[in-house]
Amino acid sequence: MNHDLLEKNAVRLGIFIAIVISLGTVVEILPLMAQARVTQPDPGVRPYDPLRLAGRDVYVREGCYVCHSQMVRPLYAETLRYGAYSTAGESAYDHPFQWGSKRTGPDLARVGGRYSDDWHRVHLLDPRAVVPESNMPAYPWLAERTLDPADVERRMRALAAIGVPYGEADFAGVEAAVRGKTELDALVAYLQGLKAPEGRR
Repeated sequence: MNHDLLEKNAVRLGIFIAIVISLGTVVEILPLMAQARVTQPDPGVRPYDPLRLAGRDVYVREGCYVCHSQMVRPLYAETLRYGAYSTAGESAYDHPFQWGSKRTGPDLARVGGRYSDDWHRVHLLDPRAVVPESNMPAYPWLAERTLDPADVERRMRALAAIGVPYGEADFAGVEAAVRGKTELDALVAYLQGLKAPEGRR
């Protein structure tokens, strides 16, 4: 092939690059989309309850995902440290999912139950009180902000519109689940729920 035909003509080069990227997309992504098992929740995986959903929103809003992944890779060193490797079915109800490889702090996919609620509260309000070498910032405002049940219900209804199986009973329970709770309560509930599904622990 005469490379001059592509390399010296920006339009031809751009078209060629677009074709190659399109072919790569077809080969890599479309087969996964056709496999229903990839997009189905693993056994034991349920949609977030209202308090955990609010905590997940706080987690995303505060940028926790910038330093913490939620994806245990199928490597011996990772499964030894964190537990069972992550599967796509664990994140079926996550919009957006929290997978990634950025780890300024530890992976959080299996942090649920490793520490007490009180430990998480202290860690979020003053990280160096429990981990002296931590470079994580403190989040004192989370203890001051209370949750709005109407906002949580709107979020649940939006997720239901894209396929998360929330029903009227779930919406009716929002008020009781989050009334008087702080963003700190919600974030701790979210973190405590980050575990491998039953049967994979």
